[in-house]
Amino acid sequence: MYKAKAYSAASATSPLASTQIPRRDTTERDVQIEILYCGICHSDLHSVRDEWSSIMPTVYPIVPGHEIVGRVTKVGSAVTKFQPGDLAGVGCLVDSDHTCPNCRDGLEQLCPNQTLTFNSPDRHQTAPVTYGGYSESIVVDERFVLHVPANLQLAGVAPLLCAGITTWSPIRRWGDLNGKKVGVVGLGGLGHMGVKFAKAFGAHVVVFTTSPGKKEDALRLGAHEVIVSRNADEMQAHAGTFDFILDTIAADHDINAYLNMLGRDGNITLVGAPEKPLAVSAFALLFGRRSLSGSIIGGIAETQEMLDFCGKHDITADVEVIPIQKVNEAYERLVKSDVKYRFSIDMASLKAE
Repeated sequence: MYKAKAYSAASATSPLASTQIPRRDTTERDVQIEILYCGICHSDLHSVRDEWSSIMPTVYPIVPGHEIVGRVTKVGSAVTKFQPGDLAGVGCLVDSDHTCPNCRDGLEQLCPNQTLTFNSPDRHQTAPVTYGGYSESIVVDERFVLHVPANLQLAGVAPLLCAGITTWSPIRRWGDLNGKKVGVVGLGGLGHMGVKFAKAFGAHVVVFTTSPGKKEDALRLGAHEVIVSRNADEMQAHAGTFDFILDTIAADHDINAYLNMLGRDGNITLVGAPEKPLAVSAFALLFGRRSLSGSIIGGIAETQEMLDFCGKHDITADVEVIPIQKVNEAYERLVKSDVKYRFSIDMASLKAE
């Protein structure tokens, strides 16, 4: 066991502050990674402030962060896929039971016995819970470590490990989108990645937004059209024409307005998680054989496929790089949606602590 510098919160009302945490020594199949960048996900903020206490109560102290990019510094004796010096990534999971039907199908994100990168019981008993990527290093089972393409800008790679795979998975699963009409609801951390992936797959991409001021940026990111969803005439002009819609909104909204945008056999997939249940009209589904589904992150093989695709097509997240010392300020800005489109922490700044 060794000590690593990190940033943690001691309670739901405490700011994140410098600390030291225990990390396990590498077992035979572990990979030790020096963390170079760690993205900030909105779920980091929810967890730090214990806002999901009814379903995922926070254990303090908490070290958040599950969008991790770094360089391998040490490997265990049985590791075959990595060697020191390799670029590596770690996403939302660091372990699963490996035996359930979901794991056998490469869907570790649906494993009932998964271990999250932070705030999950630590199976190695190094600490009461797992500690995440707001740290100078991490030790992870080789099976949950990903290869990072060397040609990509690393700060922008970090959010791919959550925002990227969250949007990639349903878009990829939907099938051949070449020439199809695809909508993306919301242009935030998730939405901007949805636009990039749908465009790369050859779709005609339309962004739905409540903010007319986002039109220019949506087009820059690759959208072909932008619909201001509060404009009834614009919505009506596109009714019944979409093959697939990715809904990234985490706030309460009228899902039926978007169901009515779908053509026959069209689908909306939710990747945002509104706090209140959405009221769904049965008639909006029945007429047109439309469907409504949900999706969370992706399995390890799927995440590697996504990273390889990003390397081939030069896709990364749009990020604002910050030092770790500004993380609390970044959280306040995140609440106000004051970022385009993700924060990425330069973990070299932790060495100053």
